[in-house]
Amino acid sequence: MDEDEKDEDQKDEGPIIGVYVGERNDQKERHGNGKNNFPNGDVYEGSYSNGKRKGLGTYKWKAGHRYKGDYQDNLRHGQGYFNYPDGSKYNGSFANGKRHGQGVYVYVNGDVYQGDWEEDVKHGIGIYHYATGGKKKGVWVNGSLKGEGSVIHADHVISGVFINDDEMEMPVKLSFPSSGYSKMVTDPKLVAMVPAVVAE
Repeated sequence: MDEDEKDEDQKDEGPIIGVYVGERNDQKERHGNGKNNFPNGDVYEGSYSNGKRKGLGTYKWKAGHRYKGDYQDNLRHGQGYFNYPDGSKYNGSFANGKRHGQGVYVYVNGDVYQGDWEEDVKHGIGIYHYATGGKKKGVWVNGSLKGEGSVIHADHVISGVFINDDEMEMPVKLSFPSSGYSKMVTDPKLVAMVPAVVAE
């Protein structure tokens, strides 16, 4: 599953529907540890405070999603681990139900993004590791690489200014760390980049 995809199946059900077994406070609200089976087949087991999910809990969706981590006001908030039905997974920070802060997302193909998130998208400093080798380092803006960054391979590094995930402004710097050799390159084909804007 694409980490940027908005999936309605990931929404937690409301706090009071279904069959609940667990602790309650004097106002008969869910309070303490408990388990709730929702009519749609979802299950939440964990901590409640004054009728709302708060603290550590595990939410299992009928569709196969699974979240284990912190809750606040019925929302994923704090540190948590999210498994998706397709095998992709996220481990990191959440805020108000969304990936937000530092986190690691592992894609189905084995690629890994490690870095900053905001409102469920890559946003801030990060590193994208390819399962086949190599990585991209830079700053993501609303899910796409922008500004200064680098593409790092086993034997060479391409440094420049990203326009998006696959394009850099030309020229770029091509470096071979083992030999110390480097040069400026103006032809995107020489560094296996798609054609991009040439800086004036």
